[in-house]
Amino acid sequence: MKRIAALFVLSVLCAPLAMRAQNSAPATQPAAGPAGAPAAQAPQGRKKRVAVFDFDYATVKTSTAALFGTDIDVGKGISDLLVKNLVTDGTYSVIERKQLDKILAEQNFSNSDRANPASAAKIGKILGLDAIIVGSITEFGNETKNRNIGGGGGGFGGFGIGGIGHKETKANVMLDARLVDIDTAEILGVAEGKGESKRSSNSLLGGGGNWHGFGGGAVDFGSSDFQQTILGEAVKAATDQMTAGVIASAPKLQARVIKVEGLVAAVDGDQIVLNVGAKTGIKVGDHLSVERVTSTIKDPATGAVLRKMTSKLGEIEVTDVDDISAVCKPVSGSGYKIGDVARTVTQ
Repeated sequence: MKRIAALFVLSVLCAPLAMRAQNSAPATQPAAGPAGAPAAQAPQGRKKRVAVFDFDYATVKTSTAALFGTDIDVGKGISDLLVKNLVTDGTYSVIERKQLDKILAEQNFSNSDRANPASAAKIGKILGLDAIIVGSITEFGNETKNRNIGGGGGGFGGFGIGGIGHKETKANVMLDARLVDIDTAEILGVAEGKGESKRSSNSLLGGGGNWHGFGGGAVDFGSSDFQQTILGEAVKAATDQMTAGVIASAPKLQARVIKVEGLVAAVDGDQIVLNVGAKTGIKVGDHLSVERVTSTIKDPATGAVLRKMTSKLGEIEVTDVDDISAVCKPVSGSGYKIGDVARTVTQ
């Protein structure tokens, strides 16, 4: 009897310790799904690839020229700021500026095509993108023209660089962006941005210290000096709001399945060169299956090739790419030869 009582007391003392250990132990099993099965993890596909065209600023060209004292491409400035925001966010894979400019030059893409969805879609296909982002600047600065007191820019509400105007001047910026499907040129989403300075000043470019971030027809809206100005404050607010809208449109965009097929053009040690490149949609990091044709099946009546039978040699990864060729390294397999078939599907 004494033994039973002792065991009872011991169990009462140990129970809180066991419960504490259970509560503090780290979870090692995933949350259960239906019928106690582990919850399935959603497959993670590749990021959707986009490029941002320079924004069209024809509507505000006269007023911005008056503000800066010369024709400044404010559309490029807004585009660069949007790209920076999108890259920082990480929802999209954004193509680098250099590659986009190269294709635009080759295609004789004019400034008048900046906001044209059809032209954008054409460029997007060449670059192997899922969508192109085009946009317009509809308001930039202070449009109050009846308070002309003078200033270096002239004709822009009296506010040029260091201009003197009404003490309660505030900057207004309005932007709109469109997410364009490159297969159909359909506008999948629209994002708007409106920014207004929260301060007042006698100069739209006041408050930014020694900001001189423009010259040669370009402007740097990403500089901290510019964003401290009255106008810079409005630009940032409008671009940030527009960026949020572009990101929110991501679910409307379907990642394209890009099938690439080429041939091995050269083999030099661990470097395999293919006869396909960026123009077909291939990019650094893609994996390709390399196969060798073992037999060709022809139609006995017409002699037309019906099918090529192949055997897989291995897998390679793209390490460098230009418009018409790609350099790869072996991931598995060996014995690659000129003429072998390389196939990939970008997921």
